Amino acid sequence: MKLTRQKHHWLIIVFLLLGHLTYGQTQRTITGTVVNSSTSQAMPGVTVSVKGAAAGAVTNNNGEFTIKTSRSLPLTLVFTYIGFSTQEVTVTDTSAAVNIQLSSTEILGQEVVVSASRTAQSILESPVSIEKLDNRAIKATPAPTFYDALANMKGIELSTQSLTFKSVNTRGFNSNGNTRMLQLIDGMDNQAPGLNFSVGNIVGITELDMDNVEVLPGAASALYGPNALNGIVLLNSKSPFQYQGLSAIVKSGILSDDGRSKGTTGYYDVAVRYAKAFNDKFAFKINLGYIKADDWQAYDDRDQSLLNGYDLKTGNRINPGYNGVNTYGDETNVNMYGALKPAALTPGNPLGNGIAALSAATGGAITPEQIYKAFMPDSARSFVSRTGYNERDLADYDTKNLKVNAALHYRFHSNLELLAQGSYGTGTTVYTGADRYSIKNFRMGQYKIELRADNFYVRAYTTQERSGDSYAVGTLGAGINEAWSPSASQWFPEYFGNYATQGLTAFSTVFQQSLQSGQTPAQAFAAATAAAQGGSTQFHSAAREFADRGRLIPGTPQFDEAAGKVKNKPIPGDVATGIGAKFTDKTNLYQGEFMYNFKNQISFMDLMIGGNYRVYALNSDKTIFAVDDNGDEFRINEYGGYVQAGKKLLNDNLKLSAALRYDKNENFEGQFSPRLSAVYTFLKTHNIRTSFQTGFRIPHCQDQYIDLLTPQARLLGGLPFLRERYGLNGPNVFSLESIQAGNPQPYTFREFKPEKVEAFEIGYKSLVAGKLFIDAYVYTNTFKNFNGSQVLVKVTQTGQEVYSIPVNYQNDLKSWGWALGLDYRLPANFTVGGNVSYNKLRNEDELGSFQAMYNTPRFRYNLNVGNRNIAQSNFGFNISWRWQEAFVWSSSFVGPLVRVNNLGEIPAYGALDAQVSKLFPKPKVTIKIGAANLTGNKYIQSWGNPTVGTQAYASVGYNL
Repeated sequence: MKLTRQKHHWLIIVFLLLGHLTYGQTQRTITGTVVNSSTSQAMPGVTVSVKGAAAGAVTNNNGEFTIKTSRSLPLTLVFTYIGFSTQEVTVTDTSAAVNIQLSSTEILGQEVVVSASRTAQSILESPVSIEKLDNRAIKATPAPTFYDALANMKGIELSTQSLTFKSVNTRGFNSNGNTRMLQLIDGMDNQAPGLNFSVGNIVGITELDMDNVEVLPGAASALYGPNALNGIVLLNSKSPFQYQGLSAIVKSGILSDDGRSKGTTGYYDVAVRYAKAFNDKFAFKINLGYIKADDWQAYDDRDQSLLNGYDLKTGNRINPGYNGVNTYGDETNVNMYGALKPAALTPGNPLGNGIAALSAATGGAITPEQIYKAFMPDSARSFVSRTGYNERDLADYDTKNLKVNAALHYRFHSNLELLAQGSYGTGTTVYTGADRYSIKNFRMGQYKIELRADNFYVRAYTTQERSGDSYAVGTLGAGINEAWSPSASQWFPEYFGNYATQGLTAFSTVFQQSLQSGQTPAQAFAAATAAAQGGSTQFHSAAREFADRGRLIPGTPQFDEAAGKVKNKPIPGDVATGIGAKFTDKTNLYQGEFMYNFKNQISFMDLMIGGNYRVYALNSDKTIFAVDDNGDEFRINEYGGYVQAGKKLLNDNLKLSAALRYDKNENFEGQFSPRLSAVYTFLKTHNIRTSFQTGFRIPHCQDQYIDLLTPQARLLGGLPFLRERYGLNGPNVFSLESIQAGNPQPYTFREFKPEKVEAFEIGYKSLVAGKLFIDAYVYTNTFKNFNGSQVLVKVTQTGQEVYSIPVNYQNDLKSWGWALGLDYRLPANFTVGGNVSYNKLRNEDELGSFQAMYNTPRFRYNLNVGNRNIAQSNFGFNISWRWQEAFVWSSSFVGPLVRVNNLGEIPAYGALDAQVSKLFPKPKVTIKIGAANLTGNKYIQSWGNPTVGTQAYASVGYNL
């Protein structure tokens, strides 16, 4: 041990001596300023580097820079800034200041991206598909926020669940709260740990601090690990060294949709950023953002029950079994025919006595069962549901979002930086899952410390989720109903009794009148049956009115009191003690990771390694997740590592790369994720790429450990111990499908495995004549062990128990698609462009009853035209049109939605977005006016979600 320590001591001394020798060489200091050629304003954040050396600097808030280098004269300085022409200057004398003017230009294909290979490279030479939105594009976007602007990218779609909660998806299998897309904010996984999906930008980066967004469509697990199955979104904030000073923006506008409680309401968005750097060593920044609005509302009242012979196209509130898409509490239903039959055929109660008396009057020629069938709808048409409440009466639409971010940076020298960063977000919004969830007073924090250079980083971070006062809206509706009038003991008996009384009275009256008029019993029976069946609609209406007498009315103190009790009781509760709707989750995530690039040690090839260790600490106050034998909720441990190698051949025209990653979750076998890619460059700006890679998704925390009793079923995780705990491995457990088919078959479990995808892609990128940027690709995906839910029925001596459990689909799912993007630079810096994408599930006809939930339109396209600075007037504009075709959405939203006859169709829609802006250079003020969905063509993007109307806004920004 002593010898080892001595070796370490000698190594430290050697490094210190080498460092001393290095810094002891002759240092030359070069100073200067950079200004905008069109405005003469200082340009902070310009990168100034010494060509062929590691030395460099970034201009400060006054456009000034200082570089210290040991390189001999003459040397070349390179000045780069996004949206401006790169300029090189030869320096022969360090005593004279270097003063530079940079000219603005439209850039096409010149962006530098990092996410594709975890190292900086030209977007033209990326080995996989990638989309980028830089801060210049963010300022010019016609969307209300940069997150909304993602929908204009090629092959990318959004699912809007509320104003501030949107899910990103690519290449099919879209969902609300998408667990197959990974989102990183400054390298930190932005998922809510207990839910395992990104919460949009509720806890993230403000518009002022957003530097750029990179999106990789398709599998990305080889470098980014679990959950990057469908793609990855990387959001990167601004460095306080590059972007200094005070910035602020005030944005206000309206949300307009005539289907809302109040058609037009205001919204407000404010952000402030301050950053300061001291002596190129220490810098800090602080950000504050706040949004407030009356949210979009979900008010689809179509009948999704599929009961009594109705469907979405024909059902309405006349259906006794009505279950509106966005009405809640009406999911609870009972088959009246089966529920009343025992009493109807057994004397000793009013109904049974009445039927028996009628039968006796015919001398037994007409049996009690015949009479019962005569005045009751048959069993297939006698479902009755509770009266529900509209979502607007249950959800909290008072949307608020507060974001606070702070970071401290310290540079040991120009290529080694230590930073500590914290982000905190809180607010109220609405999210769609199997239910609609009112995410009220939600809180989440992300905190990290990181040491980084241009060839490595080491970081540790934690994500802390607190669900606050969140509750399930659908469960709340059912809970209010039960609190007022329990279904089993009061409401349904009153409804059924009233209906039976009316039906039997009508039947009896006509039957006796017919007999008295001389008709035969058979003729009288036929007339009475017709009268009873003809009055069915009226009987249902009167029975519901009777059972609903005294029903709690939204807005009354009695309603608010009942709702408050349900909201504050943890989910699920039960009918006996009161249903609970409160969603409790305090799960934390902890992660440590590193990356090292051997570029300074190896020159003949690129070599990189990296790894991570992750822990989920589940905590739902024992309401959502299962507990172990000691009564404690579980911790989940994961780790992974990767290596990537690359080599340029054929005079650097061919770049080959290979990556291999291994990940292990304690509950599943380890997963290998390889990626092979090749990029061939010809004629300097034309690039053909091809890649093969695999991606995987470890079942998320709920798929592993959920143990939650709901009114419809008990939701269980897929781990073996939970099956054993509830006795689901026995011969008395059947699939719901087999029971519905009339042939119950015992269900046999298979091993529960992570999902996997094998992805192959060919793409082409080019910049033609410096004006036309082309980006195209075609891909195929093969998914294995696809994760879906299986409903099981366990038959016991006392009845039936229903379970819903995640399982893997036995066969492969295959999809393919393509996309094409074109952008053209016109004279005077006008630009025009567009993109189109196509996605298709190839073996959809082979799925049978399995719901793949592909949930993606085949065709989507975007068109745009704009100019950031018309004729150097500092006026700019941008107009975009986005369109997608209709498609079928499969979901478990408030009960299973059956895919029959295009049920669950999301209609096609097109939306026009536009904005104009004006920069006033001297006061550094930018005014922007715009609107999303300017034509008011309201739309929904996924099942159960709100209707989106027009969002108009005006903003005033300082020092953007």
